[in-house]
Amino acid sequence: MKTIMDLGASRKENKVKKQTDPCWLCKTFDDRKRIHLAGLGDVGQNVALGLTLLGEETVESIGLYDLNEAQCHRMETELSQVMAPPEGRRIPRVTMISQEEIFDCDIFLFCATRNVPALDSRVSDVRMAQYEANKEIVALYARMAAKAGYCGLFVVVSDPVDLLCMAALRAGQEEQEATGRKLTPDQIRGCGLGVMNARAAYYAKKSPEFSLYLKEGRAFGPHGKDLVIANSTDPEHYDDSISRKLTELAVNANMEVRALGFKPFLAPAMSSAVLTILALIKGEWQYSAAWLNGLYFGALNRQTSAGMEWEICPLPDELFARLEASYESLRKILWN
Repeated sequence: MKTIMDLGASRKENKVKKQTDPCWLCKTFDDRKRIHLAGLGDVGQNVALGLTLLGEETVESIGLYDLNEAQCHRMETELSQVMAPPEGRRIPRVTMISQEEIFDCDIFLFCATRNVPALDSRVSDVRMAQYEANKEIVALYARMAAKAGYCGLFVVVSDPVDLLCMAALRAGQEEQEATGRKLTPDQIRGCGLGVMNARAAYYAKKSPEFSLYLKEGRAFGPHGKDLVIANSTDPEHYDDSISRKLTELAVNANMEVRALGFKPFLAPAMSSAVLTILALIKGEWQYSAAWLNGLYFGALNRQTSAGMEWEICPLPDELFARLEASYESLRKILWN
């Protein structure tokens, strides 16, 4: 029986040496983190709002940056006017930041995006269309981070997170020749899988056929067509047919919202970004994409004082075959 750590383990080409960044990881989980966010579109605005409302224990301050200064000023003004009743809970401080201050933080959130296909668009794979539009932007920020000697966490929220994480790593490491500074694989994380787990759970609550997912289910892989939803990881309970049906529902959940005339950004902002990031800061289990034998792959993991820890559980052969196919699909996009 294999585990998530076996994915891509036999491949020797195209590897980047894994390194642990001591500056961020050695901080205790009791410390509140300074979070800076770039990109105040639909997702970025709601991420900033969610962190403001829920960051009482874990977030020291939130710095906002956007090329649209009016939008940035508006969000700083409104979020700074969010206040609990007298003697109520603490609200993180929200400020506008300059480009020079972007990486003066513990956690940087990349929420910028150049293009989200319109609701009437006939684009069949929204995720890949966004990749082509966003990879140059994330590379720009990654080079800025490397030049600044940034040693915090670089979190990709914009789609597709797994591919953009690799674009950030490549750009961040290219700076080493010019400046002697770079980003390491462990510094980069992608937050996109949380909403896919939430979407699978949504349908599991609606149908007894999928209900086991709520107790034993897991989500793996990218936020898109190569997603893998498993109704269970227990070899005695895993059902390949049911798992594939639930996967299809989760993959197409965003199209259901788009068909209603709305862009689906609320659930991703909260499930994939806000709640995932807060859990990550606390060292709790959460769904995110992290470095796994040559690329960024999503699965349940948690941050520890010694580094990132994957959930290790035996995977049924049918399920592992699906994970291998998903991993290989990502590898082909990135390396071919």
